[in-house]
Amino acid sequence: MAIGKLIKDLREAHGWSQGRLASEINDAFRTNLDREYVSRWERCKVTPGPFYLRCLSAVLDVPLAVLEGEVKRRTFLTDAVGAAIAPVVASDLLSAGFAARLAGGPSVDEWEAKLATYGTEYMSLGAADIQRRVSGELVVVQQQLDDPRLWSVASRLMTLYAKTFPGSDGSKAVHWYRMAAQSADQSGDDDARVWVRGRAAIALGYEGASLGVADVLADQAIAVTDRPSLGLLNAIYGKAHAAALRGDRATALALDTQGRRIFDHSGSYEQTSDYAVPWWRLNVFRSLLLARLGDEKGAIEAQDQSRAELPDELPRFSTHLELHRGLMLARAGDKAGGLAYATSAMAQLPPEKHSLTLRMLMSEISA
Repeated sequence: MAIGKLIKDLREAHGWSQGRLASEINDAFRTNLDREYVSRWERCKVTPGPFYLRCLSAVLDVPLAVLEGEVKRRTFLTDAVGAAIAPVVASDLLSAGFAARLAGGPSVDEWEAKLATYGTEYMSLGAADIQRRVSGELVVVQQQLDDPRLWSVASRLMTLYAKTFPGSDGSKAVHWYRMAAQSADQSGDDDARVWVRGRAAIALGYEGASLGVADVLADQAIAVTDRPSLGLLNAIYGKAHAAALRGDRATALALDTQGRRIFDHSGSYEQTSDYAVPWWRLNVFRSLLLARLGDEKGAIEAQDQSRAELPDELPRFSTHLELHRGLMLARAGDKAGGLAYATSAMAQLPPEKHSLTLRMLMSEISA
């Protein structure tokens, strides 16, 4: 996604016109920006410089690192990737798609089994290990969408793809989360409609990215049904993190209370799947939420409860908890100590286990 598309997506998530975005920047930073200049950004006629990237970060509720990363990534892709990689990948995907069409593709039950496997692998493997396989699965399932049940499969695959796509930093992922939501709507499956929106909301809220989009998707999930479910639980905590990052402590705590009530009705016994929210994972959500709110006692309690049940085969989530402690130190005023603590925790996790979410948490601590 080019920087212009990202700016447009975030602006639209706030429900703003181009003129409104220009006014928000002018009011906050005493600039003299006009609607036409915003239009030129969105059409990629002009790339915002460092000053305007900071302005956009502030008014659109998106970390500066996301915007800066999009500019750098666009340059890298333009200069290096296209000719070297794309033809090979495209050839493999086209072959898989035609083969699936000719053979009829997997059954619904076979797709559900594949999704269960990917849900488990996501928790323990690095994103790069499964991303290409998921992209191939999306090409295959595309050939079978005459069956509404496979729109549900496609929506969940898209949600996973958004989390594993290189550079899915809460900005590039937005496109895929939205398509996942639309695909779930095609299925007529309310469970899928709520789950994909809730999963997107907690991903964006936890990562601190595209908070306006996180709120929109969470509100859509809540509007589908108020029946307790893991999708609704994810949506509530996505909104809670967005509120915390905006400084709305009362709303964040109220949503935390609501989320714990939902968990009492819908928490998971399954421990190691991305489609599950067991007790330890709920407390990962709460640990970061309370750390962001400056509730050191509550955050440490959540961390201890998470560690007590966290499976040994999921070391990445132990690193999440350590980074939450680093964030607490930084927010308490010891910025150097917090960053050093978090850097040490990241160094102890094998590089192939690192995730974009961890890197975004590091950026939040640094900032």
